[in-house]
Amino acid sequence: MNYPENYRYTKEHEWVSLEGDIATIGITHHAQEELGDIVYVDLPKPGAAVEKSKTFGSVESVKAVSDIYAPVSGEVTEANEILGANPEKLNEDPHGTAWLIKVKVSDAGEFSHLMPASEYQTYVGAES
Repeated sequence: MNYPENYRYTKEHEWVSLEGDIATIGITHHAQEELGDIVYVDLPKPGAAVEKSKTFGSVESVKAVSDIYAPVSGEVTEANEILGANPEKLNEDPHGTAWLIKVKVSDAGEFSHLMPASEYQTYVGAES
């Protein structure tokens, strides 16, 4: 799996892309593979605050429920409504149409402390 080079990654298997002060957050291909068939996604509503390294939602699969952690802090501006009706999209396109939330970041410096794609690929390779 090739991970998008312009994204940054966490050890908890979330990805984030940053455009201006808006971060788009999702779970990685590795995370959805580990979870198996995803059946439900619980996301915060726009206006909710998220804090770096704190839980902001969960993903439920046929195997387990997993918490999702915020890679950056800020205010939720949008939650991906597609996932409410079609949570399985996370299995199909985790780095694209199945993003989870968009956040107006409060500290853009947090982004630079996350893993670049090459480091994340080494990390998941070592985990396997």
